[in-house]
Amino acid sequence: MLGGGGGQGGSGQELRAADSAANKREFVVNVSSSIPYHYSNRHSLHRCNSPSFAPPPPLTITTAHPKERGRWETVVLSYKTLGVVFGGLVTSPLYVYPSMPLKSPTEQDYLGIYSIMFWTLTLIGVVKYTSIALKADDQGEGGTFALYSLLCRNMNIGILSSKQVQTNSSLSHFVSHGSTENKSRLGIFFERSIVARRVLLFIAMLGTCMLIGDGILTPAISVLSAMDGIRAPFPSVSKSLVEALSAGVLVVLFLLQKFGTSRVSFMFSPIMGAWTLCTPLVGIYSIIQHYPSIFKALSPHYIFHFFWRNGKEGWLLLGGTVLCITGSEALFADLGHFNRSSIQIAFLLTIYPSLVLTYAGQTAYLIKNPNDHDDGFYKFIPTTIYWPIFIIATLAAVVASQSLISATFSVIKQSVLLDYFPKIKVVHTSSNKEGEVYSPEVNYILMILCVAVILIFGDGKDIGNAFGVVVSLVMLITTILLTLVMIMIWRTPPWLVAIYFFIFFTMEGVYASAVLSKIPEGGWIPFAISFILAFIMFGWFYGRQKKIEYELTHKIDLGRLGILLSEPGIQRVPGVSFFYTNIQDGLTPILGHYIKNMKSLHRVTIFTTLRYLLVPKVAAHERIVVNKLGVEGVYGCVIQYGYADSLNLEGDDFLSQVTDSLQLCIQNCSGCVTSDHEEVQKEISAFEEAKLAGVVHIRGKTRFHIGNNCGWFERSMLAFYELLHSNCRSALPALGVPLPQRIEVGMLYEA
Repeated sequence: MLGGGGGQGGSGQELRAADSAANKREFVVNVSSSIPYHYSNRHSLHRCNSPSFAPPPPLTITTAHPKERGRWETVVLSYKTLGVVFGGLVTSPLYVYPSMPLKSPTEQDYLGIYSIMFWTLTLIGVVKYTSIALKADDQGEGGTFALYSLLCRNMNIGILSSKQVQTNSSLSHFVSHGSTENKSRLGIFFERSIVARRVLLFIAMLGTCMLIGDGILTPAISVLSAMDGIRAPFPSVSKSLVEALSAGVLVVLFLLQKFGTSRVSFMFSPIMGAWTLCTPLVGIYSIIQHYPSIFKALSPHYIFHFFWRNGKEGWLLLGGTVLCITGSEALFADLGHFNRSSIQIAFLLTIYPSLVLTYAGQTAYLIKNPNDHDDGFYKFIPTTIYWPIFIIATLAAVVASQSLISATFSVIKQSVLLDYFPKIKVVHTSSNKEGEVYSPEVNYILMILCVAVILIFGDGKDIGNAFGVVVSLVMLITTILLTLVMIMIWRTPPWLVAIYFFIFFTMEGVYASAVLSKIPEGGWIPFAISFILAFIMFGWFYGRQKKIEYELTHKIDLGRLGILLSEPGIQRVPGVSFFYTNIQDGLTPILGHYIKNMKSLHRVTIFTTLRYLLVPKVAAHERIVVNKLGVEGVYGCVIQYGYADSLNLEGDDFLSQVTDSLQLCIQNCSGCVTSDHEEVQKEISAFEEAKLAGVVHIRGKTRFHIGNNCGWFERSMLAFYELLHSNCRSALPALGVPLPQRIEVGMLYEA
């Protein structure tokens, strides 16, 4: 659900897998869960509840077991990943060598640098991301925040109780949800320590913000490096003109985002395919022409000799070398746009060999021409094919930008769904792929920031320094979170976890130490961007936590509702009201505020909750779940919708669906309790009569009252939250309710 949910933990989804002879899987789903869940349209979901306010009973829903994609479809998807996922990674040869502050490099230096790049691509690209990280999905989503969400859903270590639910993630079968004896000691520590959980949240937020910063820097450095190739044959072209042309290309790219990832990837994949094929062919030619024995550098001893000879200078060069693996986080974060097997096939069979051969060719050329490193890509291109490669390189740089833009959309959507980011417009651009999203606000902000980075920090080395900070820190954070997943969810043997953590934390830690020294030389850019984004995320999170704590503390149960309605002067007025609420196991405190001040409640009051399901569309006859709450004329209603559904509560169509659901609910209840046909008809007639009197939709509009007892930190954070809340979109989707039928009830929450 897009709105922030409330409710105490544990009442989320329960997974009960039982493979039948028909190759189907059963899920027991509690419809009151505030976290999105998978759903099928096989069974009707109309249920009646007992006369107390509790969520509808768990529903057994049979869904078809996910079938493996056909080979041809997987190949097509792998081809499409070239246009979205791998752009930043495979175009890194454009700027890796130019970003290195090399001083009179020797043959042995270049062999050491190539050895470092080869093993970085192999260990981080092949082993860490392709073989391990892609398996740590959260309902098909990847990225830093998906790892954090996976930990929270499976181990009850989230800060907000609404996040502490079980899910049907592909990894959930690894988890034991039983007693603490079945949990790892580290998992128990996190569950008991609020400080540890807050540190974990901060790490996840930092990784998310760094990835968004990556989405700003990748387009800037990729397009600028590619366009800079025009200056070699035309020295009279000024640097300012190159920057202006680069900014123009990026503006066009961002304007194309509204058409969706599938259309963009279909158009861009041929370009990326040409780049992926051409550059290694040029690399092979360069190897043969300049240094056929380049692959002797695959021996790790060249790395040790490199650092032994160069010392601190060699360590500082890692700030440029790390850029060879840039875009690897997008490989993980874009998982929701495609699937695991398509990304693995594309990387192992095309991207990885292409990069190994391209860097080998560049290095072979530079060994024979050691002072050409400032233009390490275009100089190694043969003159006869210079212009075709320049055109392909420029187009490929645009593709590189696309990969991080798509990843940014994905992580923003995850943060909004998990209620760690202010509500923004998220558009699903595909009717059959939940992960394909586009956000207009994020798109235009990224566009402005990318153009600003190019025009203000036009020096490729400064942008490269900033880029290195982002790449190394995001990789380091992913390593930490993956280690926690291995220990607490996968229950990987400790010796394997120790090997994984030692290799990758040490490797990425050394990279991070090198790039942090570049903070004064452009490295401060991602820190500034990340700090602003993290402050927004934490401020929103803090305010939502306080709000949900207040609602849970002051929620109204059915007993309290009965007392309120029995007070003198309270009337049941004609009409139907849809009262929107997110509270589980109770009613929103706004209800009590409304009854006390309005001295009335509609004769038919339907407490309505919206549920976001991870399916394209929910069948119209199964979209609405109605249950009786035990008080005359008071019902609970759950409106379920998929990511491709457009909710419209205007007109008779919606009311007729509610009427049908209510009628079925009443009839079902008549079979459970002593009731005759006349009582059923009387209740249905009362609802029809109330409809004729008028329909209104009521939702709360709450603000914090910051009293004198609040400390300065709480005052500042809640004031910032109110600023964000007043300028973001509503938590409810655009429901299409006519203005005369809308009522907003204001209420101040005591901070």
